[in-house]
Amino acid sequence: MQSSTKSTDQAQSFDILLFDHFSNHCLANTVEPLRAANTLSRKSLYRWRFLTLNGDPVFSSSGMQVAPHGALRDGAGTTLMVMPSYEFRNLDRWETTRGLRDAARRYTRLAGLDTGSWLLASAGLLDGYRATIHWEELTGFAERFPEVNAVRERYVIDGDRITCSGAMAAFDLTMHLIGEDNGQLLAMDVAQLFMTQDSARSHSSRSHTSKTVDRASSIMLAHLERPLAISEVARRVGCTQRTLEHRMQAELKTTPQTVYRRLRLNLARKLVSDTDHPVSEIAGRCGYDNPSALTRAFKAEFSITPRQMRS
Repeated sequence: MQSSTKSTDQAQSFDILLFDHFSNHCLANTVEPLRAANTLSRKSLYRWRFLTLNGDPVFSSSGMQVAPHGALRDGAGTTLMVMPSYEFRNLDRWETTRGLRDAARRYTRLAGLDTGSWLLASAGLLDGYRATIHWEELTGFAERFPEVNAVRERYVIDGDRITCSGAMAAFDLTMHLIGEDNGQLLAMDVAQLFMTQDSARSHSSRSHTSKTVDRASSIMLAHLERPLAISEVARRVGCTQRTLEHRMQAELKTTPQTVYRRLRLNLARKLVSDTDHPVSEIAGRCGYDNPSALTRAFKAEFSITPRQMRS
């Protein structure tokens, strides 16, 4: 299935090449954050398609069938993600190699997820690049492909090549791409939606945010109904307000006040969408003195009022 949000010319496109025995977990961790970014931004930031080598349906390792949008030979665009997962060595044959080499001329960048790095390397498409693979295969990968600079990292972005070590790392990678493309605040919003631990910085194993920013965000999340002064947030973090402001500006490109407001309004949006609570009650739960104040802030942030969103 493709994103239900209407696509635009500005959308980043991902073609995901699936093989029999692919990992449901890896696929979901790649696609769902993109879907969430579209939903939360109310924009078509990303679109995606599923491809197979010859256009036939494939089955995941747990038996889920996917009917693709097309064959690899018909694909072209921004990014091709190669996702074989299990039994990948059986796929290391001339048909796969030829298809990937041809595709490399039609895509801006190539990504190997889980064990997809092996197939890219076998096609000579990772020669001279830093790359990783599922860590259980890393030793064999390094021995089999000496032209590749194999490294033990969760994911690696080296120019127009991306490699990723497994399903959980796929989530980290996708969150990193969202942050790079559309800002760390949106990445933080997506992380909140998935209830990831330390959501202010969990979207990257090489985090863009420090413990100071992460701790401040956690304190803000714990005090949405009765917001604290920024000076009090900084005191509880263990730094000065100026230090907190400097860190957030450097790492999130915004102010603590903006982050706090964003967290409160994200909660308001969820309550508007998921409950039938009156706007007056939602305002109180999100730290606003009255419904009018919430409505003004809500419209400024989301370009729509709470009542319009409900209708």
